[in-house]
Amino acid sequence: MTAADSVLTRPRLVASGGLTTLRRQPLIVVLGVMVAAFQLSTGSFLDPANLRGIATDAATLAIVAVPSALLVISGYLDLSVGSTLALGGLVGGWLAGQGQSPVVAVLGALAAGAAVGAVNGVLCCYFGLSAFIVTLGMLTAVRGLAQQLFPLPLSGFGTGFAWLGGARIAGLAAPVVVAALVLVAGALFLALTPAGRHVFAIGVNREAAHLSGIDVRRTPFALFVITGVAAALAGAIKASVLDSVVAGTSGSGFELAVLTAVLVGGVALTGGSGSILGVLLGVLFLGCLQNGLTLLDVPTFWQQMAQGSALVAGAALAYFAPRAAR
Repeated sequence: MTAADSVLTRPRLVASGGLTTLRRQPLIVVLGVMVAAFQLSTGSFLDPANLRGIATDAATLAIVAVPSALLVISGYLDLSVGSTLALGGLVGGWLAGQGQSPVVAVLGALAAGAAVGAVNGVLCCYFGLSAFIVTLGMLTAVRGLAQQLFPLPLSGFGTGFAWLGGARIAGLAAPVVVAALVLVAGALFLALTPAGRHVFAIGVNREAAHLSGIDVRRTPFALFVITGVAAALAGAIKASVLDSVVAGTSGSGFELAVLTAVLVGGVALTGGSGSILGVLLGVLFLGCLQNGLTLLDVPTFWQQMAQGSALVAGAALAYFAPRAAR
C-alpha cells in the first residue's frame, strides 16, 4: 500500500470508529458524572423544562460547531464565526425591520455569512495564508464592518421573523430541529461520502492527498463558506429569539465557545481526526456546564474560568485520547 492509499484508507476507519467506539469518547463519562453532580446539587437540573432550555441554548452552538469541526479536521480553523454571527443577525434583522419577508431576511443573512466565508477560503486555501492569522484578522474586520453599517442597536423585527427562533416543530423548538438536521447531515457527510473522506485525508497529509488526486483547495474552501453561512444562520436565530441585536456585543466570545466544543469533543487541532458524535458531546458538555453553574448561582467570572479550563482540557483530551485508544 502506498502512502497515498493509506491516507485515503485511514479517514474511513476514523469516521466509523469515532461514531461507534465509546473508548474514543471519554467525554461521555465526564458528561454523565457532571449531569449527576448538578442534579444532586440543584434537584432540578434534569427537569424537562430545564433540559429543553439547555437544548435550545446549545442549538446555535451546534449549528456552527459542526462545519467548524469539519474545517479543523481538514487542517484549518475559523476564528471569525463570532463576528460573522453578529453580521448575519444584523443583516437579517435589518431586512426584517425594513418589511422584507422572513425568507428574504434569512437569505440576506446567509449571503453575508457566505461572503465572509468566501474571503476566508480564498485567502487560506488559494493564497496559502495562515488560517489562524486570516480568520483572527477577519474577526476584527467583520466586527468593525458590522459596527460601521449598524452603529445603533436594532430591534423590532416583527412576528414573521420571530418564527425562526420561536416556532415549535413536532414539539421541539425550531433551532433545536435545525441543529439536529445539521448534526445528522455532518455525520452522514463524514461517514458515507467520498468528500467526507477527503476532508480527513487533507487533514492527515495535504501533500499525499494532492498526489492522490484530491482537490486540496476546493474542499476546505467550501467548508469555509459553509461555516460562514452556519454562523450567519445562528446570528439570525439569535436575533429572532431576542428580537434585538447589537453590533458591538452580539456573538462576542462565540468563536471560543465553538473552538472549545470542537476540541473538547475530541477533534484534533492538528487535523485528520474527529467525529460529529464528539462534537455533539462537546456542545452538550458546554451547555450543561453553563446551565448547571447558573442554577448554582456561580458568579460569572467563575463560569468564564470554568469554560477557559474546559478549552485547555479539550486540547489535552484531543491529544491524549487517540493515543490511549490505540
